[in-house]
Amino acid sequence: MVLTFGVIGTSWITDEWISGAHATGLWKLTSVYSRTRETAEQYAAKYDVSSVHTSIESLAGDAIQVIYVASPNSLHYEQTKLILQHKRHVILEKPATTTVAEFEDLCSLARVNGVYLIEAYRHIQEANFQTLKSGLTQLGQVYGASLTYASFSSRYTNVLNGETPNVFSLDFAGGSLVDIGVYPITFAVALFGRPRSSTYQAFRCRTGTDGGGFILLQYENFSVSINQSKCYNSAAPSEIYGENGTVTVNATMNIDTVKLFNPRTKETKEWAGPKEELKLKEEAAEFARIIQNDDKKAAKDLEDLSRTVLQITTELRRQNGIIYPADKI
Repeated sequence: MVLTFGVIGTSWITDEWISGAHATGLWKLTSVYSRTRETAEQYAAKYDVSSVHTSIESLAGDAIQVIYVASPNSLHYEQTKLILQHKRHVILEKPATTTVAEFEDLCSLARVNGVYLIEAYRHIQEANFQTLKSGLTQLGQVYGASLTYASFSSRYTNVLNGETPNVFSLDFAGGSLVDIGVYPITFAVALFGRPRSSTYQAFRCRTGTDGGGFILLQYENFSVSINQSKCYNSAAPSEIYGENGTVTVNATMNIDTVKLFNPRTKETKEWAGPKEELKLKEEAAEFARIIQNDDKKAAKDLEDLSRTVLQITTELRRQNGIIYPADKI
């Protein structure tokens, strides 16, 4: 069965989702939404789609099964709420919502209406991440980990020039933590579970959001340190340290290499296989499988992961006084 879907958002990430979804053979784009008809029609023409919408309610009322939401963060909750009320499945770009209360409301609404709400953390669906996760027991006792995702954003140049782009705007629920910091946090939670505590030393931008900083996740017997930022680059790999060796991963997403170094034998083994070039194909295939097979357990596991990550980022924002409009409601 091929799933028909519509999209909210016309940026590069939507293009990547459409390409990845179509490549699986399990999805077909049939509807496009934009605030202006001209933009909607231009975007739809790229994919030979005739159904265009300028209201969320109109899109949700279309004859489609799933809607992919990639709008600015602050719009996720209200848009997704309306879609779920129309009994459409939702693939929601991260961060799913601004607050935990919003997320719980959407999860409840999805259950009531018999549909799925899935947050699109693509990196944990990568085959090489799954290989890393399944091989982690070979490390024996884990002593700690160091994870990195720091990539200079062209939008930060706008900030330095006195502008406030959406990704660095409090009004649009922006900042480095919720944009790219969630990747290494999700990476850690997917591997090790919920940490006992978490702290964040953030660098605050002129706009009031965070530009990056250092996070510490404290587990029962070890810690995970995270370096994340949109204001500078880091070429440092990520590492996991264990009694039987060290695993080195080139990145926390788009994983090319997963190498296990044994300090006793001085041998290095490569765990990773070929990387999928279409970055969102693997998650599109898994999300289609969940919906088509009505795999409630897999969906619940992803929901629990999303909830934990959102609880962590909410606490880290609170520690640094990063307050969004939705926090005040």
